Amino acid sequence: MLDHEDHKSGLTLSPKASFLLGLAGGVLVLCALGFFILLYLTLQGGLSGLKSGAAYAPTPTPSAAAPTPSAAAPDAVGKPKPLSGADHVQGAKNAAVVLYEFSDFQCPYCGRFHPTMKQLMADPAYKGKIQWVYRHYPLSFHPNALPAANASECASEQGKFWEYADQLFANQDKENDAYYGQLAGTLGLNRAKFDACYSAKKYNSRITADQADGSAAGVTGTPGTIIVAKDGSTSLVPGAVPIDQLKAMVDAALAK
Repeated sequence: MLDHEDHKSGLTLSPKASFLLGLAGGVLVLCALGFFILLYLTLQGGLSGLKSGAAYAPTPTPSAAAPTPSAAAPDAVGKPKPLSGADHVQGAKNAAVVLYEFSDFQCPYCGRFHPTMKQLMADPAYKGKIQWVYRHYPLSFHPNALPAANASECASEQGKFWEYADQLFANQDKENDAYYGQLAGTLGLNRAKFDACYSAKKYNSRITADQADGSAAGVTGTPGTIIVAKDGSTSLVPGAVPIDQLKAMVDAALAK
């Protein structure tokens, strides 16, 4: 009888309700446990980040006395020295736009760009409007660049600079002392005069002066071509560009 009365006075749950209540309790326990684990890991990560400097990098406050530098235009470049009788020139004498190319006979990109310049000069659309000035810029890590430049100047003494330059660019893999003399003979130059000129390294100072002029104007690599526009403004052709890009730059210079 006592057992029966205790059973009636207590809370009675169905098996299903008991299961759900137990499940809910278990979920709450797991959530609480997960929260504390996550909190612990977060605190540990923050502390280790502060120790290594990886998680916190204070932004420096700029000094009021330090001026903010202005960014230079990517194509900003100076003017090369004026034309002289020693320059190698193609095109109209009083052209509106002048392209000063600083180049290296051993440079593969210069070899690729040389036909592009020839194509530009042969385009009837630019006849009488543009002028091409070739200047030397032999890079120090190209051992054949300075000797080839000297050889081209020796060929120029006999009126064959452009023909000689064309062959140097077309045969960069052959460039050496023997080839320079052979090429002079192929082009019909006086070999004795050419050989004497080349052996004396007669034009070294002229070549280094060209390179210094290019560097002063802003050339840092080859081919480095400075376009002087109709209004006197300048722009630097970014390397061995394709003909369409070169024409677009020349057209922009002609429009100024």
